[in-house]
Amino acid sequence: MSETKKHYRTCNLCEAMCGLEISYEGKKIHSIKGDANDPLSEGHICPKALALGDIYNDPDRLKTPIRKTNDGWEDISWEEAFQEIETKIGAVRSNYGNDAVGIYLGNPNAHILGNNLFLPFFIRAVNSKNRFSASSVDQLPSHFASHYMFGHGFLIPIPDIDRTDYMMIIGGNPMVSNGSLMTSPNFSKRMKNIQKRGGKVIVVDPIKTLTGKKANEHIFIKPETDALFLLAMIKTILDKGLATLGHLENNIEGFEKIKNVTEEFTAEKVARIVGITKEKIEETAIEFANAPSAVCYSRMGASTQSFGGLCQWLTNVLNIITGNMDKPGGPMFTQPAFDVAMMRSNKNKKDSYGRYRSRVKNLPYYNNEFPVATMADEILTEGEGQIKAIFCVAGNPVLTTPNGDRLAEGLDGLDFMVSVDIYLNETSRHADIILPGATGLETSHFDITFNAFAVKNVAKYSPPLFEKTEEQKHDWEILRKLASILSGQPESNLTPEIMLEGGLQASSHAASGMSLEKLKQYPHGIDLGALNTCLQNRVQTKDGNIQLAHPVFIEDLERLKNTYFSDGKTNEAFPFQLIGRRLLRSHNTWLHNSYRLVKGRNECTLIMHPNDASRLNIENGQMVQLSSKIGMVEIEAEISDEIMEGVLSMPQGWGHGKKGVKMKIAQAHPGVSINDLTDHERLDELTGNAALNGVNVNVATC
Repeated sequence: MSETKKHYRTCNLCEAMCGLEISYEGKKIHSIKGDANDPLSEGHICPKALALGDIYNDPDRLKTPIRKTNDGWEDISWEEAFQEIETKIGAVRSNYGNDAVGIYLGNPNAHILGNNLFLPFFIRAVNSKNRFSASSVDQLPSHFASHYMFGHGFLIPIPDIDRTDYMMIIGGNPMVSNGSLMTSPNFSKRMKNIQKRGGKVIVVDPIKTLTGKKANEHIFIKPETDALFLLAMIKTILDKGLATLGHLENNIEGFEKIKNVTEEFTAEKVARIVGITKEKIEETAIEFANAPSAVCYSRMGASTQSFGGLCQWLTNVLNIITGNMDKPGGPMFTQPAFDVAMMRSNKNKKDSYGRYRSRVKNLPYYNNEFPVATMADEILTEGEGQIKAIFCVAGNPVLTTPNGDRLAEGLDGLDFMVSVDIYLNETSRHADIILPGATGLETSHFDITFNAFAVKNVAKYSPPLFEKTEEQKHDWEILRKLASILSGQPESNLTPEIMLEGGLQASSHAASGMSLEKLKQYPHGIDLGALNTCLQNRVQTKDGNIQLAHPVFIEDLERLKNTYFSDGKTNEAFPFQLIGRRLLRSHNTWLHNSYRLVKGRNECTLIMHPNDASRLNIENGQMVQLSSKIGMVEIEAEISDEIMEGVLSMPQGWGHGKKGVKMKIAQAHPGVSINDLTDHERLDELTGNAALNGVNVNVATC
């Protein structure tokens, strides 16, 4: 009989980086619980962590390549798969050029060590400007704001919540997400600690989320008006002489410009538009400015809307003009052991924004990719430059990007498609070949991405718990081989560990002995300390100063004014605004084949206000038709006074079980996809991010 052992690792299913203690015997997992000795999570985990075991044992998980035939799917060898890819992609490139091959990168890539490190080689080998990713349905506006204000898209300010006195959350629900671009496991405890020390947490959101319920105060705001609210707060602070730049005063350009451009955004003028009284706007602004330390954190609701870029810029402006930026208790900057921002410095690089424009919609190229909302356009629209083949790496864009049915139509018409995925799902079913990588417990892990967004500097390396079988390949082995095939170069001998060691030695922590060998000696991780004041040494703008009023943002204010300060007509055909929401036991489209996470009551519901329901004769639990300009779904109504009148909410990431999908549990609990309603033509014109929130819809009884 084998011995029961313990394995420590970081959960890589979401951004929280919770430490896990896994008890196992042979290849059988006995338990997964929080690691009390993890310096960041301190024993906390959420229900999603248990899905690591479910995924490992899932009979629906693919382990070797499969190929689509006229009679269905067949198993093939890795050699056959790579040979066919080389032949078919080679033919597309020969006939149409490299840009005829597109790339889509899904959210899981950010959570996988090997993909983080080997995707750049693969992307260079494909050598196509037609690259898309989940970033432009998520956090792109945050990267955009950081790029133009601080010089690098990875220099994102992180709320120092463990020391703050006042936290304002706009469009975020960190009690469910455990932070997003704010890696903060057990946010609930951290928020309670703010309150215990006499601080205040305030949530501004069209729906009262779990975070809003536990906060000191919740303020309802109309969808897509957050930029106006922030401008009115900034103007109030300036008018009342409460602005201060603190220790960054000599490093900031554009403060006088901010005074000028906010002149007409008075609290009185925007109050009716945003649905918050003039008095409440001014009171909140004064409270924020007078707090000993304060931080404004804006997330998904503020990003995935028509003015996402302005929202993230103005969030930074508010934090800067109150003297909180780069100060304990305010928004601060990480100094991770693997420092992407410093390793991939932008100091002497040309700005990539607008280097190219998308062929069909003329949308801007930023961060070496086009907005994913136009990917279907580039596939479906004939002519020179049309995408004829695509690699989809660890993503399910048919469910997660706007107008998923239209994208599915495009994928069906491709000459050739390859998915790197562990499941036959709603997107990979359109592929000709699926290449599955080994799963989480079979891989080593070091969190490159989310250590850069954590509320505390930590570092941890996790070896594999279980060795993969001989017939399996790691994702990085797949990408390394594809890079060799597509570039015509010999396959390298690099491994994630070799590259990780190089990154650790390139960081500021190398001087204190940081290395992979050292990390292996600390299975619970290493505490590298609280966030420190460091922005003056990390800013990467050309002149070394923070650009408070960069022209790209100032010019976009005209669009905001034209939208809200003119006499616009109401949309009588679609009078409601639809917003998304996050669920604790769900994460995008990843985890719907874990029964323990989807069991229980139906969570894919449409939340609506009682007054709206009464007017339409809709009862709680009734099935209703929800329609938009582009589609219609049927969904169960959930009536609640915790949402604004005129606003509806449904979760994102559902809609599983479409034709050709064999994920048994997902098919049994399919829900419907919010992106069957999301208009692919609604974008934040500044950044190209999809406007997933604020979609005009109508609801009626079935």
